[in-house]
Amino acid sequence: MASSGEWFESVAEAQRRARRRLPRSVYRALLAGTEKGLTLRDNLAAFDELGLVPRLVGFPGGPFELSTRVMGLEVSMPVLISPTGVQAVHPEGELAVARAAAARGTAMGLSSFASKPVEEVVSANPKTLFQTYWIGGRERMLGIVERAREAGAAGMILTLDWSFSHSRDWGSPYIPDRIDLKTMLRFAPEVALKPGWLLRYANARSLPELTVPNMTPSPKDPAPTFFGAYAEWMQSPPPTWEDVAWLRERWGGPFMLKGVMRVDEARRAVEEAGVTAISVSNHGGNNLDGLPASIRALPAIAEAVGDRVEVLLDGGIRRGGDVVKALALGARAVMIGRAYLWGLAAGGQAGVENVLEILRSGIESTLRGLGKSSIHDLDRDDLILPAGFERRLGEGDGG
Repeated sequence: MASSGEWFESVAEAQRRARRRLPRSVYRALLAGTEKGLTLRDNLAAFDELGLVPRLVGFPGGPFELSTRVMGLEVSMPVLISPTGVQAVHPEGELAVARAAAARGTAMGLSSFASKPVEEVVSANPKTLFQTYWIGGRERMLGIVERAREAGAAGMILTLDWSFSHSRDWGSPYIPDRIDLKTMLRFAPEVALKPGWLLRYANARSLPELTVPNMTPSPKDPAPTFFGAYAEWMQSPPPTWEDVAWLRERWGGPFMLKGVMRVDEARRAVEEAGVTAISVSNHGGNNLDGLPASIRALPAIAEAVGDRVEVLLDGGIRRGGDVVKALALGARAVMIGRAYLWGLAAGGQAGVENVLEILRSGIESTLRGLGKSSIHDLDRDDLILPAGFERRLGEGDGG
């Protein structure tokens, strides 16, 4: 844990510290979103619409059972690290996050667009789930799968929820292809205002990693640039359900499909592709703008397939009470993205651990107020759902 001088009491404070410490373009890249930001805002606002039902007398007050099992892994609490791309907010990047997750007893989702090799991340946290997009075709995907398997990844995540929307009403940050003299001159005014960020890299004797080493079939191969791999991905035809089933079979272990928002697609993922888990996600509001918050789509999907596969919620988690709300609506666990990135920017590994501790203590205090001693006892009766809250996409009239 961070020292008392660095400790922060909320994810909101972690975000404020990240904004103070990061160059403007780096901070805006983490903030992300797309177009008008409707989905970005709804991911947060939807949680505020859900009320909690207190029980104060004659109910258990602890100890609290927070542990659960996801993708064949025992985790200390129902919060996993969601895979995010190049983490240039801190020199240690994904390694710091992996160590923090391991220290707090939970699993790490590692992006194929990460800045650190899967071999190093698995070494830091054996509970690593390797995430990939569908890129190139089956032969290309097979190389990615085999490398992740040889590295010892505990599970595979296939992400399909990005439509390459790119414009933002508030403007998009400039993201360079590589760090060269031209880039350094362009960023100099921003970096001069945030000397602490540069000092971290100076102390580590490194520059921000803008390559994606996990997009090659071997750790010995030269790593492509982020935008080089991104261009290949954009030009790749999307997979069919047969492709998803093929990839799941080739992997042969725990397999999550990330980005499901429709009931009919959740059913196909289970019945045709044979997935182990589904992540209800809209890519953190970075997909098609105007999609509903993922928490609004969760109940219908959990009802449809939650008795056959693990259903997770990704999007908008900022406090332990949010985790409890997602579990009460049928999620096995949640995945966090921006929340831990703010912590990474604020304090490296200690900052990520700080965020995980905030969520853990928030879950416990919410359980106490609800009169529950276990996350496994949560259900809809613990919530106040306003009329019209749910979005039952792909279920008939609503889809």
